[in-house]
Amino acid sequence: MVTVSSVTDDRQLASRGLRRSYIAVGRHLETTMMATTHVFVGLLLAGGVAMLAPDYAGVAAAGAILGGLVPDFDVVGAHRKTLHFPVYYWLPAIGATVLAFMVPTPTTVFLAVCLLAAAVHCLTDVIGGSHELRPWEGNRDRAVYSHYHGRWLEPRRWIAYDGSPGDLAFAAVLAVPLLFVFETAVQFVVIGMLLVSISYALLRKPLASGAGWLLDRN
Repeated sequence: MVTVSSVTDDRQLASRGLRRSYIAVGRHLETTMMATTHVFVGLLLAGGVAMLAPDYAGVAAAGAILGGLVPDFDVVGAHRKTLHFPVYYWLPAIGATVLAFMVPTPTTVFLAVCLLAAAVHCLTDVIGGSHELRPWEGNRDRAVYSHYHGRWLEPRRWIAYDGSPGDLAFAAVLAVPLLFVFETAVQFVVIGMLLVSISYALLRKPLASGAGWLLDRN
């Protein structure tokens, strides 16, 4: 039998679930650039591999996608800090790149591009907006944490915020040459990510408003 009490409990559970979802979205929104933009930057590095050694184009693209995304996995922890190493990523990245040149195999090429993409991701976070839910307000001066310096690096704001018109334009400019360098599978990934970028840019501020409202209530 369905009682008023059980219906009320179900509604409360659904409300809590929605609230947790918005809070998670709010944390994800505190980025300098869209994740897709970071991936496109990584794929541009992989494009160089594709032109020089076409046989390794696929593994290079896979490494670029993973490396472009990995730093932002710390969204569940201390975002832009736990997995962001704007200095330290370069040490293994350079070593892996040298190894890939000396001993080119699918594994070494994948590892080199993956680490380079992660290193560039963290470095380019500095050129974006601040680490906050509404970075267009410019209330904070935190871009990305540098473990080497032991402090937060200030945002340059060359790209105002993730999902901004400038971010979307940058993503589109990066995506175009990728469509001519890679073959069909990667092309579909690029087109799909570009569509995601457009959708995200359109929803960026409404999502921030909804997440901000729920965070304020907590």
